[in-house]
Amino acid sequence: MNPLPEFGKMLLILGVVFVVIGLFLMLGPKIPLLGKLPGDFIIRRGNFTLYFPLATSILLSIVLTLIFFIFRK
Repeated sequence: MNPLPEFGKMLLILGVVFVVIGLFLMLGPKIPLLGKLPGDFIIRRGNFTLYFPLATSILLSIVLTLIFFIFRK
């Protein structure tokens, strides 16, 4: 059995994933509440700043789960 067609599909999917990630990184700062949701913690103490985007991480996890669920079927 020839493994090249499966490898080609994998590379194509990986390319699409990279394009989506690139678009998200380019357009992410322009999305209004992303990173500033209630539940995103910012701790500033002197020269130290800790940013923990808990609510944003949960929201992105839910969206990605739904996208993967839709495409799996």
